[in-house]
Amino acid sequence: MNEPTTTLDDRFSDPGAAATPWDDAARTLETAELFWITTVRADGRPHMSPLVAVWLDGALHFSTGADEQKARNLRANPNVLLSTGCNQWDRGLDVVVEGEAVQVTDDEALERLADTWRTKWDGRWQFEAREGRFHHEAGSALVFSVVPTKVLAFGKGTFTHTRHLF
Repeated sequence: MNEPTTTLDDRFSDPGAAATPWDDAARTLETAELFWITTVRADGRPHMSPLVAVWLDGALHFSTGADEQKARNLRANPNVLLSTGCNQWDRGLDVVVEGEAVQVTDDEALERLADTWRTKWDGRWQFEAREGRFHHEAGSALVFSVVPTKVLAFGKGTFTHTRHLF
């Protein structure tokens, strides 16, 4: 992944604030336990739901059942937002990733992702990679990768609005 072009938006940042470094935003993506994904329904209405994701090789990866609303939405429109952060007003960092969700079907790539899920979640998420999907006790899941085109980082306490463009 190329290093992004990073800029601070002074309109929404405290006077004298510095841009959030890309390494801080990437660390937040790597360590976050919960993300919120926003997709677009066929009729144009937004759909948002929580999910777990992993950061690997410069992309966020998530899984979903083939019949879930987000999977149906992605078949028609791959554009997504994935956000994570905390619910405190005066501390922490909120990060929003914008990009296209691309289905991962290569079993070697899926096995690396399954290993990453197992490691990140101390074995609580157990996936077997085969036939271009994740398989688990309850069935199977599609896996998607989102390479960021834009990442917004919102620092709180000292308020910053940082844009990382790729």
